[in-house]
Amino acid sequence: MAEITVSSNPLVSVQVTSTANPYGVERRFERGLTISVLKTKLELITGAFAQTMKLSAFTAENKFVCAIDNDDALLGSYPVDDGMIIHAEDSSVRPDEYSDTSKVEKFELSEEEYKKRQDSVRAFKERNKLGRFNEEEMKKKEEELKAKKQEEEEKAKNIHVGDRCQVSVPGQPTRRGAVKYVGTTDFKPGIWVGIQYDEPHGKNDGTVEGRKYFECPPKYGGFVRPSHVEVGDFPEESLCIDDDEM
Repeated sequence: MAEITVSSNPLVSVQVTSTANPYGVERRFERGLTISVLKTKLELITGAFAQTMKLSAFTAENKFVCAIDNDDALLGSYPVDDGMIIHAEDSSVRPDEYSDTSKVEKFELSEEEYKKRQDSVRAFKERNKLGRFNEEEMKKKEEELKAKKQEEEEKAKNIHVGDRCQVSVPGQPTRRGAVKYVGTTDFKPGIWVGIQYDEPHGKNDGTVEGRKYFECPPKYGGFVRPSHVEVGDFPEESLCIDDDEM
């Protein structure tokens, strides 16, 4: 075997691609590794077998440089520098060997079998009374929802079509307008108040999912919960002229 010269840098960083993985992964290897040992290390990365693996070196632009075909030679004896590509080809591996999940047998459990397992997330929640398995917590949430629903219904009784109002939704600027609709809707459960805003700060023209609840110009209409609506003597925003302005 001819004398081999190894680069002074003991490590080289390369992109490793393969028949099964053309996208590649970045890895660092010692230049003092023999190609035989390198192939063994590449088995877990590429899915190819060391005995049938053929290695080639490419530039970062995917231009062929040379074949890495001497198992007894050192990696450092080949012109492989940082950023280059080492491609592992194996005719016994299909291109979709590890990426085509349609060929993977799925593990499935029936609802009854899942309930019987003691190592599942469901079993853990049941043991620790978490989420829907905490009867006290679930009951509390149901009571809170019921109370909120009643509160919305009571508030809605004092809101009438034609009322001037001010709308205050958390996280949004306060807006003024006129009540155009009060009642249930098809898009979400509960009581909703339809508003025609004084300015085009709405989301619709009184129509949601194909059903028209009231008439107004586009972008002037919106729906909010009764709890966000305050009715009263609120002048139109465009008519609120400061004494110092005309």
